[in-house]
Amino acid sequence: MSDVLKAEKITFTEGVAMIIGTNIGAGILSVSYAARKAGYLPLLFWLVVVGVITTITMLYVAEATLRTRQHEQLSGLAKRYVGKWGSWLMFASVTVNALGALVAYMGGSGRLMNSLFGIDKGLGSILFFIPAALVLGLGLKALGRSEKVITALMVAMLLVLVGATLLFPQTNFEHLLDGSWAYMVPVFNLVVFIYCAQYIVPEMARGLAHKPEQLPKAIITGMTCTFVLIALVPLSVISLNGLDNITEVATIAWGQALGSWAFFTANGFALFAMLTSYWGIGGSFLTNIADRFSLPVDDNKKVRFLAVAIVSLPPFVLAYSGMVGFVDALYFAGVFSGVVLSIVPFLIIKGARANGEIQPQWRCPDWMLSPLVYCLIFLLYSASAVYAVAAKLNMLPAGW
Repeated sequence: MSDVLKAEKITFTEGVAMIIGTNIGAGILSVSYAARKAGYLPLLFWLVVVGVITTITMLYVAEATLRTRQHEQLSGLAKRYVGKWGSWLMFASVTVNALGALVAYMGGSGRLMNSLFGIDKGLGSILFFIPAALVLGLGLKALGRSEKVITALMVAMLLVLVGATLLFPQTNFEHLLDGSWAYMVPVFNLVVFIYCAQYIVPEMARGLAHKPEQLPKAIITGMTCTFVLIALVPLSVISLNGLDNITEVATIAWGQALGSWAFFTANGFALFAMLTSYWGIGGSFLTNIADRFSLPVDDNKKVRFLAVAIVSLPPFVLAYSGMVGFVDALYFAGVFSGVVLSIVPFLIIKGARANGEIQPQWRCPDWMLSPLVYCLIFLLYSASAVYAVAAKLNMLPAGW
C-alpha cells in the first residue's frame, strides 16, 4: 500500500470545521424552497434521520482508519479491506461526486459574484478559483485553518440573519406547522445530497493522527452542528414568509423582508459556503487521486501542483463549456455513487475488523453494524437513487 500521504496536525476545532464547511454548501439556501409543499416538520424529520445515517457511515470509515497504520483515503481503504473492485468503485464514486459538486461551485460562484458586484460571471469564477485552488495547494494544515476561519465567519453571519428574523415583527412561528407529509419524499432526496462530508473522514484521521481518540468526537460534533445550522435556515425563512411566499434562494426572501443588508449578508454567506465546501470536497478528491496512483503530493511540490491542476481546472472548464450532456452524465453517475457510498463503508469496516493492523482506541458500538441498521442505510440510499433518476426522466407524480 502507498504511504504517500503524511500526517499533518490539525486541531479538534479544525476537524469539526472541516465537516461543517464541507456539508454547508450553497444548497443550504435552497432547502426552504424545496420544503415549500411538505413544510418544516417533514424537513426536520429527514434532517434527523439522514443526519444519523450519514454519521454512522462516517464512523464506519473512522474505525477503519484507526485500525490502519498508513494514512489512506477511501479508495485506499477499500483496496486494502474490500479488494481492487471496491477500490475502483469507491474512487469512481469520489471522482464523479467531486466533479459534479466542483462544477456547480465554479458556475455558482460566478453567478453570485455577478449578483453581488456586477462583475462578469467568468471573472467572478476566476476570483473564486484563486483562493480555492491556493488552499488546496498548501495542504491539509492550511485547509484545516482556512475552514476554521471561514466557517466561523459563516456561522456568525448565519446567526445574525437568524436572530434578526426571529425578532422581526412579522415572523410567525405558526407557519412551521403548515404543509403536507404527502410531499416528504422529495424533501428526503434533497437532504441526502446535503450531507456530503463522508469523503473527508480519512483526511480528518490523517490530521488527528496525534490524537486519534478525538476523531469520532469531531465527526459527531461536526454533524450535530451541521444539523443545527441547516435546520435554522428553513425555520427562519418559513417563519418569516410562510410556505406560499418562499423564494427559490433564501437570500432573496431575507433581502425582501429584512432589507438590503440581509441580502448582502446572506449572499456573502453563500459565497463562503461554496468556498468551504469546495475545499473539503476538492481536498478529498486530491488526496484520493494521490492515494490511488501513489503520487507523492506531500513531498514533491511539482507533483502537488499537477494534482491541484487536475482537481481544479476541469470543473472550471466544464462550468463554462456548455457541455450540458456531460454535466447530466455526472448527475446520473453521482446518483449511483451515493449508493456505492452506502455499501462500501460497511464492507470496509467489516474487513478492517477481520484484517486490521492495530487495535483502535475507539470502535463503533455493535448496534451500528447490525443487519437492520445496514439494510436501512442501503434501502434509503437506493431509494434516493431511484427517485433522482425518476426526477430527471420526468417520471414522478405531479407536484413532486
